[in-house]
Amino acid sequence: MATYLVTGSARGIGLALCQQLQERGDTAIAVCRQSSPELDSLGIRVETGIDITSDQTLKELVQRLQGISLDVLLNNAGILEEDSLDHLDFDSIQRQFEVNALGTLRVTQALLPFLSQGSKIAIVTSRMGSLEDNSSGGYYGYRMSKVAVSMAGKSLAIDLKPRQIAVAIVHPGLVQTQMTDFTGISPREAAHGIIQRIDNLTLDNSGTFWHANGEVLPW
Repeated sequence: MATYLVTGSARGIGLALCQQLQERGDTAIAVCRQSSPELDSLGIRVETGIDITSDQTLKELVQRLQGISLDVLLNNAGILEEDSLDHLDFDSIQRQFEVNALGTLRVTQALLPFLSQGSKIAIVTSRMGSLEDNSSGGYYGYRMSKVAVSMAGKSLAIDLKPRQIAVAIVHPGLVQTQMTDFTGISPREAAHGIIQRIDNLTLDNSGTFWHANGEVLPW
């Protein structure tokens, strides 16, 4: 039985991850700004009031977690705000960077003391952050922030390898969430694929950019 900490867990993929981890006997610690009835119904540990863009609330989370050892840190929290070249909103672009890229790095740095040899880190990114796969343009803030977080994941894989901590960079697929206007595969299917990638993660394949279905994606 492993202990996972899952960010962005109140709904969508994060909620589905917590559900499946609980079903298979793992321990899930859910971290979110505000819980939901669906998350509360799982009966797992829920840490609310955590804004991953806030160093202060992350310090509070560290205090709450004292005495815990994490086998997997699963960075799932993220936002998507649509924009185009004709309608650029630089406040929105900055907000997406703060959450998707810097927030993920903040969480990882804050919680590194809870990880040890053999622990794993997973970062939920997007193939919309793939340079080679971009054939439609637009979504400047989301695409740019996902490139940034994927690069952070690659650097983490290199820097943490001496500590024997492996890092997975995972695109969940097009998933039926509020982000996508509920278009695509179910959150449950996406969560299943993400968990499989984590299960198969080793130091040898650390830093790989995967689709949740196992396909290796182009950078």
